[in-house]
Amino acid sequence: MKIAVIGLGKAGLPLAAVIADGGFEVIGVDVDTARCKDINNGINPIPEESGLDELIRIHGGERLFATPDYDDARGCDAYVVIVPLFLDKNVNPDFSILERAFRSVGKILKKGDIVVLETTVPPMTTATLAKRWLEDASELSIDSGEFYLAHSPERIMTGVSISRLKEFPKIIGGVNRDSGIRAFNLYKGFIPHLHLVSSSGVAEFIKVIEGCYRDVNIALANELLKIADELGIDFYESRAYANHDYCDIHLPSTGVGGHCIPVYPWFLIKAMEEREKFDRSNLLRTSRTLNDQMIYYWAEKILLACMKLNKPLSDVKICINGITFRDGVKELYHSRNLALTRLLMEKGLNVGVYDELFTREEIENMGLKSCEVEEADLVFNTFSLELTTKEVT
Repeated sequence: MKIAVIGLGKAGLPLAAVIADGGFEVIGVDVDTARCKDINNGINPIPEESGLDELIRIHGGERLFATPDYDDARGCDAYVVIVPLFLDKNVNPDFSILERAFRSVGKILKKGDIVVLETTVPPMTTATLAKRWLEDASELSIDSGEFYLAHSPERIMTGVSISRLKEFPKIIGGVNRDSGIRAFNLYKGFIPHLHLVSSSGVAEFIKVIEGCYRDVNIALANELLKIADELGIDFYESRAYANHDYCDIHLPSTGVGGHCIPVYPWFLIKAMEEREKFDRSNLLRTSRTLNDQMIYYWAEKILLACMKLNKPLSDVKICINGITFRDGVKELYHSRNLALTRLLMEKGLNVGVYDELFTREEIENMGLKSCEVEEADLVFNTFSLELTTKEVT
């Protein structure tokens, strides 16, 4: 079987490499021509992804061929779509990239092919929007059994995607029974821990509620941290003894960033708003607000620490150590650490940034000031939440 993977980003490329390593011929389609060229030359464009170097070196340009042209994928038997889904300024899903990908696949789809969506989407997207886009572009019908469609949400984590694909349970569900069975039989050729669920809607919902669980529990941790701070109680000591088999209080943070956790709750919030069932998603909305507002809590803590130093406030050099949304991942999407930095700048404070993943030039091109940790009067380590100063009166 010849399999096309549409989207060779941080989720799609590891998947394509694992499929190729499973013995399949893979055509990877991506709009980034430079990335395609690197892959075909055996060069890994995501060096921070453990284990991917070797797979790209072995299969790049051979069993895994990357191309920006959908026509090169014509004749494949299966299509796995894993392109980004962003939120617009009103936190509604922007389906434009996804629609273009599906309509492009539809133009080369033939009878008997199977399409699997891996992008995390609002529940029922696969059985409604994706189905319509494919049928419109292909003039084929799922209901007539002319092709098959399923959803299998990616459940990876950047940096350990290869091990996640090989070790973590994966879910798959079809828009109908035949699609689910065919998708399951396809995926079991390269995914060892696979579970078939009753529908694509169930598969979609599983992934979305995982993100909601994390967001709500991080919000709880953030709120408990603020309460402990007001009461003069050590939050971390309390957490260490509170956690056991029946209690799992997460770690607090500057908020929640990335492509996943801060995005998925909005899928359900917006679905309830469309139905005018506003009271059905109160907890999800509150958690989103609480996590996003954590930058104001930390800005206040930083400002109070600055005021204790024996120098004018405008002269205090502040260093924000770490601006990515997660430690060790060079990504800024929804980064609350970056948002905190910009908030402090808006307040007129003398703020610089250090991040080991970015060069000085890259930092300055973002409109930020680069600084070394050793130069600062006050350093806020965003991932450990440690705030240190050189001199205190």
